[in-house]
Amino acid sequence: MSKKISRRDFVQYSGLISASMMIPGFLKVSGKSLADFNGKKLVIIQLTGGNDGLNTIIPYSNDLYYSNRPDIGVKKGDLIILNDDLAFNPALESFTDLWEKGSMSILNSVGYPNPNRSHFRSRDIWHSASDENITLTTGWVARAFDSKCPDGNCALPHHAIEIDSSLSLVFRGEKFNGLAMDKPSELGAGLHNPVIESFSALNESKVISNHDFLYKEMVDTYHSADYVISKSKVYNTTVTYPTSEFSRRLKTIAQLINGGSETKVYYASLPGFDTHVQQNAFHPKQLRMLSEGLNAFYQDLKLGNEWNNTLVMVYSEFGRRLKQNGARGTDHGTGNNVLFFGGSLNKLGILNQPANLADLEDGDIKHTVDFRSVYATLLKKWLNIEPSVILGRELPILDYLV
Repeated sequence: MSKKISRRDFVQYSGLISASMMIPGFLKVSGKSLADFNGKKLVIIQLTGGNDGLNTIIPYSNDLYYSNRPDIGVKKGDLIILNDDLAFNPALESFTDLWEKGSMSILNSVGYPNPNRSHFRSRDIWHSASDENITLTTGWVARAFDSKCPDGNCALPHHAIEIDSSLSLVFRGEKFNGLAMDKPSELGAGLHNPVIESFSALNESKVISNHDFLYKEMVDTYHSADYVISKSKVYNTTVTYPTSEFSRRLKTIAQLINGGSETKVYYASLPGFDTHVQQNAFHPKQLRMLSEGLNAFYQDLKLGNEWNNTLVMVYSEFGRRLKQNGARGTDHGTGNNVLFFGGSLNKLGILNQPANLADLEDGDIKHTVDFRSVYATLLKKWLNIEPSVILGRELPILDYLV
């Protein structure tokens, strides 16, 4: 006869399991696969700290760029020229392959009205797709899954995976919550335990009370973790990735995509972009990590025949001011560029006009594209979800993204 597990057992072990799996204890995992899963994957990458877009995609033909940045402006002779107006920072050399092969687009001057220059608040605005004066407790991606699962029984946490030790707001919803993990191997640390295995064997038809629902959460988490572990072992890459932590995260995502995971949305971050002091000593290193990691990721998905099914969006919570500060750095700004990568982009190259450096607002770039229009486009054209329900308003759909 199997041993009956008490609530005390559950409480004792649930904290251990959540810690070892690196996932919140409240995650719901019950249900079935999304019926309309079409094989498309969205990978969201945040450059944490407020990336300086003007020193990333450089408006080298504009004299105002150099006059406002006498010390940190990148010399014209070092640039990788894209067209008559814009150029790559030389640290983005690894992007040239994606650029030349038609797998990259650049959207300029993206932001939102009444911008907030706080890292934390602006991050939450981007994660939740809220207005500056409204605080939401759910993320735009999680709400997209909520809308597909009104009864809470059609989405699994591994449909949205964040490669980190904690779950960001972007994947937190009312019914659906994504899965946060640092490494697939670490998900298994808490699985092979007699108490946990007993949880996993519970008969769901007998789980009917609020008390029993605690058991159900643990059972479902067990099965979700087991799924991710199994998919991470299907594909072994032959691509050599850089040794950075960021590249390791991209390699994990590629393992799951090439391994056939039905995950629709992945999220990863690259920190180190808060460049207030001596920017040129730090910023190029972060850009190099970004470009080299994404180049390896691109090669990996090409080998796995998944590049055409994958769309990558790279953004930061805000840009930096045009004028350098007294410490040869840049301070928090607003409008910024957003980068897109994939094999199914509708339009390639520079998608709109460069930022107008002669028409600033309090020293900052004015946005001409609302970031929520970007989300609306991704939802409608890539994820096949009605955006107005998720974003709470009608927004222009950008016809050149996907």
